[in-house]
Parts: sequence; C-alpha cells; structure tokens
Amino acid sequence: MAVIETNGLTRYYGPLCAVDHLDLAVDHEIFGILGPNGSGKTTTVLMLTTLLSPTEGRASICGFDVVKDAPRVREKISYVPQDMAVDIKLTGRENVLLFARLYGVPDYKHRVEEALSVMELTGRADDLVRTYSGGMRRRLELAQALVHDPEVLFLDEPTIGLDVTARKRIWEHIHSLRKEGMTIFVTTHYMDEADHACDRVGIIDRGRIVALDSPARLKSRLQQDLVFARVSGVCPVIEIEGMTYLGQSGDEISFAAENGSEAVPAIKDALTSCGLHVYALSVREPTLDDVFIHCVDTTREPEGFDDRRFRSMLRRRK
Repeated sequence: MAVIETNGLTRYYGPLCAVDHLDLAVDHEIFGILGPNGSGKTTTVLMLTTLLSPTEGRASICGFDVVKDAPRVREKISYVPQDMAVDIKLTGRENVLLFARLYGVPDYKHRVEEALSVMELTGRADDLVRTYSGGMRRRLELAQALVHDPEVLFLDEPTIGLDVTARKRIWEHIHSLRKEGMTIFVTTHYMDEADHACDRVGIIDRGRIVALDSPARLKSRLQQDLVFARVSGVCPVIEIEGMTYLGQSGDEISFAAENGSEAVPAIKDALTSCGLHVYALSVREPTLDDVFIHCVDTTREPEGFDDRRFRSMLRRRK
C-alpha cells in the first residue's frame, strides 16, 4: 500500500469541479504537483490533510482514511501552508514549543531543541520572530512541522518569495528529511525546483492529472530539441520538412526538431531566403517548463465551469 493513495478523489465548489476523480499513489519520495493557478493543487492538499472533505472518492494516508480516520491521519502528517504561519510576537523557541505542546509530544523540550537544531536556528532561537528573515521564518515553520516526528510532510509553495540562497537551503533540508525516510508532497510554481528536487512530478490541469513521471522521463517524451534563431525583422510562418515552427517573440524565432544540431543549417537557409539576417542560432533540450506548457492549456476555463451559474451562486450566498 502506498503512503498516500487516492481513488476518484473529487471536490466541487458549487458548479466548479476543482479536483476531478484524482487517482494517485505516492510512496517514500519527494512528489511534486505542478499546475497553473486554479488547477486544483491546493484543494488536493487540503483534502489530503483532512482540512477539506471530498465531494466524491476517497484518500488515505499511511493506510488511514482522511475522512473516517481523520484524527489518526493528523498524527501522521504535518502541513506547511503557503502563507506564513508563525507568530512574530514570540521567539523561535516559543513557536516550536507551542506546536510541541499542542501535539502532546512527550519529552517535548528535547524535541524542540532537536527541531531547532535540524533547521539551523539554535543560535537565534530566543530572538523574536519579527527579527527573522523570510528564509528563517520558513525554516521555523519546518521546525514546527517536524517537532512531532511526522511520517508525511505536505508543503504548499515552500520557497515562494524567497531569494535563491534561502530556496537552496530550504531544499537541502527537505532532501535531508527524504533521506531519513519521510514522504514529502510539495506544490511549487518553480519548474527548476521540481526538475532537480523531485523524484516524480504530477502535472494537474483543470483538476485532472495530465502527466505523471520523473522529470527526466517527462522531458524525454517531447522527443525534440528546441532551436532558437535571433533575426532582424518579422518572419512569416515557415514550413521546413521535419521541423515545427513554434513562433516569433521579439527578434527570436523558435522551432522544434528531432535533432537540433542537424536542423540548424536548414533553418538558417530558410530564414535567409526570407530576406532575414540571422544573428545567432542556439539549440537546447526540452525543459520541464516546455513539458508544462505542452501539457497545460492556461487559456481555457476549467471544464464544467459555467460563469453565469457561478456568479448566481455567489449572489445567493451574500
């Protein structure tokens, strides 16, 4: 049995289907869920953490049903939400101590010191949190989440708004937890983080998983290189055998080809024949960003969404 398992997990908000019959199995790994705003990421996390009841389907954590066995599930998990959840009027130690007492942690003083040490906060533990940087506050939240030694950790956008150095340190700590056997379920908008940090990622769009695999395998599915040409002027749509014209943005034109290096001469000749001067040509392999854009259509409303019915429902609730 997987650590996290869902079967037909569904959640409606009135006529809006936020999560649509989600089937998922997550084991001892760092699992990332990616998707545009409104795709169902946070709703999924809220159901898995017992904070929101499913409309249909079921989910379990460590074998316990998130609805029927909610108290047991809460013993097994910790959840760090996207918005900061620390009390800036308390010290770092007092924040972690509060969580330890709420969880009923035995030998809580030892566990508090251990959690602070793991997150490298011992030296500032007695300072008021209002003096902490954003990265320190996020590490303090992790210390709070770890104080009762959970088996599963849910992180909703754990590094949003942090600088590069702080993001790097947070992920170093997350990887340490993974090595110790913890299952970590994370949502993020940073594709580079998902690419390099997650064992597997699921891309969700309009409440449905549209791609699921390791980052490397997802990228390999595109089976094409991307070729970029910097030119002078505007280029008409060009048809080149064995390649796909992707469009022009500013002075850069992009193509997709099975072998980018071999495609470069043909692309240069085609652009030159159109009267354009080619300043530079570059080739790169697909990234997770490319996979995301390929899988997700951010221009459409979620399926089943009726704007008039939704607005009518909101008016009735006022």
